[in-house]
Amino acid sequence: MMKLVSVSVFTALFSLPTFAQNYQDHDGMLMNHGEGHLMDMAGGMVMGNNPDTLPGGCDKIADTKEITVHAGHKYAEKFPGRMFAFDTQEFQFKPCTKLTVHFINDDNVRHQWMMHGLPKYLYPKGMFHLEVSGPAKISGTLILPPGDKTYLVHCDIAQHMEKGMKAQLKVGKGDGDLPSIPNVTANVVQDDYKITLPELLEKAHAEANLPEPEPVVESTTKAPANKPVIAEESNFSGVTVIGLLLGVLVAPLLARKFKGMTPTEILAYLFDLTKSSIELAITTLQRLIKSIRK
Repeated sequence: MMKLVSVSVFTALFSLPTFAQNYQDHDGMLMNHGEGHLMDMAGGMVMGNNPDTLPGGCDKIADTKEITVHAGHKYAEKFPGRMFAFDTQEFQFKPCTKLTVHFINDDNVRHQWMMHGLPKYLYPKGMFHLEVSGPAKISGTLILPPGDKTYLVHCDIAQHMEKGMKAQLKVGKGDGDLPSIPNVTANVVQDDYKITLPELLEKAHAEANLPEPEPVVESTTKAPANKPVIAEESNFSGVTVIGLLLGVLVAPLLARKFKGMTPTEILAYLFDLTKSSIELAITTLQRLIKSIRK
């Protein structure tokens, strides 16, 4: 009995790696929905599948290649601060290469291998797209365009690319390197978990060549240095003083003039005086205009 139990335990232990690598193969389950769009009901999808049509500028297929790309959390362990990654971060092929990609997802979440910037007349929306949910494998084929160009390859699931699942594919010599490709190019924003917030702000100001912010000091007595100090307005302005002087001088004369008049007579007199003053001003202005015209 003990021998039977031991054999069963050892059999189960040696079988675990086999179960762990049991991927679902979607290649035989995909249905063709037209225009290179293949899809099944289990979460597998290929967009832009093109094994036959040559891109403009390609007279023939220059080379035939097959690659296997793994995607998963474990491939990001060597990149500090990253959560997901492909097992390969850079690819390079000749122009007009017929490329078949076998995409294997090692995680229990959805991942993609998406390539952007392809000719839209041949690849809908300009992309080639492989996608599977959970541990699974899916394959697709495309023919690379002519010319030297660097293409972005990434997972478009929310935050997967930002957390490290990206690569670059160079056709020919490529046309440069893309930023923030793990283990290939420097990050646009470098992670630093040791620096404190004040040090981070100081570093940002230094990199941007900005002046250090001055502390704000509240003050109710001191005016800004670049503005003239305006004296507070006095209760007695110059106009008020002149008015008082005129009143003091004119008041005795008016008192004599209006002595014995009723209020109605005083108003009538002031009205006539104002009317005469306006007519005199108009007459004087007309004479001045005539003299200028002559």
